[in-house]
Amino acid sequence: MRDVLITVILSMLPISELRGAIPYAMSCGTPWYAAWPLCSAANAAVAPACWIFLCTFHKLFLRFSFYETFFNRFVDKARKKLKNGVEKWGAFGVALFVAVPLPLTGAWTGTLGAWVLGVSKLKTIVAVICGVIVSGGLVTAVMSLGIAALRFFVKG
Repeated sequence: MRDVLITVILSMLPISELRGAIPYAMSCGTPWYAAWPLCSAANAAVAPACWIFLCTFHKLFLRFSFYETFFNRFVDKARKKLKNGVEKWGAFGVALFVAVPLPLTGAWTGTLGAWVLGVSKLKTIVAVICGVIVSGGLVTAVMSLGIAALRFFVKG
């Protein structure tokens, strides 16, 4: 139970997201067919949670200069990364951005960038969920292939 809780938390943290949660779950013995949907569901929950935060608490926190400074830096990075893709591809560009399992390309940055660029809430959430599913599949495949290769070389 503890491992499942840690896996869900890792899935929802902006730094680790799926890139940290799926390897953790699989290293704890969770089979890929359970790790992928669990981590993807937890990570996909970030989009509506982030959207709610941006539409409510964010406005309150802007009163604090340290928050405003941090937020503006993060927004500028997200805007730069997503702007061309969203202008060219719309919500599909957000999904592609989130689908790439690299640092700062997950559900948090995708949702924030889409919000800043004016993509609607529904389109953003659907795009982020689609991107999370693809990203989770990629991370799961890399983990599965890596484990299989390791077993092959260890058994020799």
